[in-house]
Amino acid sequence: MARRSSFQGVVNIVRFNWHFYVLAAVGVAVGLLVASWLGDYFFVAGVCVAVGVLATTIISLLVSWYVYDKSELYRFGWLPEVPAGANIVNIHAGFDETSSLLADKYPTADLTVLDFYDPKLHTEVSIKRARRAYPPYPGTLPISTTDLGLEAESIDMIFLLLAAHEIRQLEERAHFFQQIRQALKPGGHVILTEHLRDGPNAFAYSFGAFHFLPYHEWRATFSMAQFELVGAQKITPFLTTFTLTKDVDTP
Repeated sequence: MARRSSFQGVVNIVRFNWHFYVLAAVGVAVGLLVASWLGDYFFVAGVCVAVGVLATTIISLLVSWYVYDKSELYRFGWLPEVPAGANIVNIHAGFDETSSLLADKYPTADLTVLDFYDPKLHTEVSIKRARRAYPPYPGTLPISTTDLGLEAESIDMIFLLLAAHEIRQLEERAHFFQQIRQALKPGGHVILTEHLRDGPNAFAYSFGAFHFLPYHEWRATFSMAQFELVGAQKITPFLTTFTLTKDVDTP
């Protein structure tokens, strides 16, 4: 059975994004040096810079530990059940922490894992480090956002867990979801979990929240792909899970 260690999520964040924490340490050091060398008004400015950088770094790590290590996110008790023999698909963007957990959650289902990572488009060094550290789930199939390689009306449930926001352009994302819709059986569902660009995530991740998509952009994506949004739940204040289904009245 797949298991996660108590600090796996936050350790991976630091491990794969260590360059950001080096920059944060430099920012704190520069602030303190300015405060000690120049004094007067620069003392206040330097201390504020150092405290601000340190505080935002600590807050983001604490929230990440809560979200990825302490919350129910990876325990999957919040996921719906599927019937025995169901065809389910997990789609990720290059770093897969969920397929082995889904295989444990749904042992009688037929799980297909798809990876739309494109090194020409997804140039983040953190993903490259993660892919070197974690081998792909056995049988993972490489795909593109324009060709999922799934037969029409063949899938009961598709999971997109913290992955779809990597498709940055609305039109490309809508086309991607249109293909997902075509692959779903009538009555099939999509489970989409994401951080949103909202107040809680802005507090937690500061400018990093701009990497997430706002709620209205997800709604636009669903509408363009002719999906019906049948549910939205908060796993934590920082994560939203959307449940989508095909509108069976729309061809």
